[in-house]
Amino acid sequence: MSKYAKLLQKILQGHSMANIPFADLCQLLLRLGFTEHIRGSHHLFRQAGMEEKINLQTDNHHAKSYQVRQVRQVILKYHLRLEE
Repeated sequence: MSKYAKLLQKILQGHSMANIPFADLCQLLLRLGFTEHIRGSHHLFRQAGMEEKINLQTDNHHAKSYQVRQVRQVILKYHLRLEE
């Protein structure tokens, strides 16, 4: 199982939203088909056909817990999966 598959599984389980590395979460979103735009400290992720925009900011090299929960909601809503 790849690093990003493990991260996706951890996020989908929803037990621990803390201590998710920011860079790994960004890479996961890119692998799920999102495009990234950076404006200052804000990393904006969008995908065609989705009304939601994901806005991430780093918190000492980790993703903020509430933002990880938002990512989880989008993944579940659109049934996103990694291409193996």
